[in-house]
Amino acid sequence: MTYSIAGFCPETGMLGTAITSSSICVTSRCAFVQSKTGVALTQNITNPDLGPLALTLFEKNQTPEQVIESLKEADTDVQWRQLGVLNAEGEGATFSGEKALGINATASGQNCIAMGNLLHNTGVPQAMINAFEQSSGHLADRLLLALEAGMAAGGELGPEHSAGLLVHAEPNWPVVDLRVDWHAEPINELREIWTNYEPQMNAYITRAVDPENSESYGVPGDL
Repeated sequence: MTYSIAGFCPETGMLGTAITSSSICVTSRCAFVQSKTGVALTQNITNPDLGPLALTLFEKNQTPEQVIESLKEADTDVQWRQLGVLNAEGEGATFSGEKALGINATASGQNCIAMGNLLHNTGVPQAMINAFEQSSGHLADRLLLALEAGMAAGGELGPEHSAGLLVHAEPNWPVVDLRVDWHAEPINELREIWTNYEPQMNAYITRAVDPENSESYGVPGDL
């Protein structure tokens, strides 16, 4: 009921993910990112505890393969899960349990991983990888392009209802955290939100690190 991609940008150090699902509020329980650490995705019959645990294991210098093995040991119900992790060097690993739902598949590429379950076909994750590898620009845009490519390749067998875009960079907080929690066309809605947010993104970062020189938007009450 979910497909996703995680990616790393070696030029900026950014880490992030884009994800969509037929379920409500998918990003809140399936996608986890930490600056200079990694990305963790836990989906299918989801155990959200595995996301923060994966990031902690990365902080303990485990490799992606070791993190996956540690997660499998930590969860007695792991055969219901689909897991993906990507570290801050762009190295990743994935796992699909024996009880992963429907047509499920994973794919890996340069600085990226992708996976999904209840898919229209097994080619969806590879379509996302191809789109990511062939794109350039801001990591958030590349991840969203990849998610759109997954949708174009068939996406989920049923309709998607939620989607999210989460990117961490130099600040400890996410520079991009955009979510569509329930919508008839969540990926298209997410694209519209990103189109509006991207021109304002750097201004919000400036407000945090250099408020004296931050932009004013002339809102009511702003003197």
